[in-house]
Amino acid sequence: MGKDVNFLYGRNSVFERLKNKPATIRKVFLADNFKDQRIINLIKGAHLSIELLSKKQVSWIKHAKDHQGIIAKVDAFEYKDFNKLLGDASLVKNSVLLLDRINDPQNLGVIIRLAACFGRFSIIIPTHKACPVNDTVLHVASGGENYLDIAEVNNLNSAIFGLKKCGFWIAGTVVSEKAESIFEKELPFPLALIMGSEGEGIRTGLIKELDMQLHIPMQGAKLSLNVSIATAIFCQEIARQRAKE
Repeated sequence: MGKDVNFLYGRNSVFERLKNKPATIRKVFLADNFKDQRIINLIKGAHLSIELLSKKQVSWIKHAKDHQGIIAKVDAFEYKDFNKLLGDASLVKNSVLLLDRINDPQNLGVIIRLAACFGRFSIIIPTHKACPVNDTVLHVASGGENYLDIAEVNNLNSAIFGLKKCGFWIAGTVVSEKAESIFEKELPFPLALIMGSEGEGIRTGLIKELDMQLHIPMQGAKLSLNVSIATAIFCQEIARQRAKE
């Protein structure tokens, strides 16, 4: 795959891109038995190039077992400029998720999808020691990338500094005695939340920048939650409290 393209695969990913950003689609590869008429109509309506192939040939375009008979060659994912994301988030009072060293594309894809579903969230990821927005992430996100801004920055500490200058409160998910329950804390807005890596949590250098430390209380077994599941719980509570603003 060239550096200037991504391959979207699966009905939902391609359908959402057709609805929202058809100009980014360069070509669509369809299995000759593909029957989803709503997608076919959108492809024809956008006057996109189509290549009909056997199901096996479609698999040669992108080695993915769940391509569902459709693959779209699209422009490479375009990250939002951080300063532009920050300005837009401040204007519309979005909440911001900073993802510290999330390396699993499945987790990143789920986080993008759920953030899009809850609405009014933006995402910031670091350039180094983190998963980029790649084909797998886009597949798992199921089109969520079309509904929110994602910025990539060299340094999360600098991003936090910029957020603070714009009046954002900085919260982080931390397992410590200082951490307060997300369900009992009255959250201040605008809010940025740092989610830590799957195995190590938030880096010490970022913890020092937090205005508040938050956790999810466990009434049952004291097991750690997958980062994407934990993010869903935090986002739901942020959205609930934000709606009262």
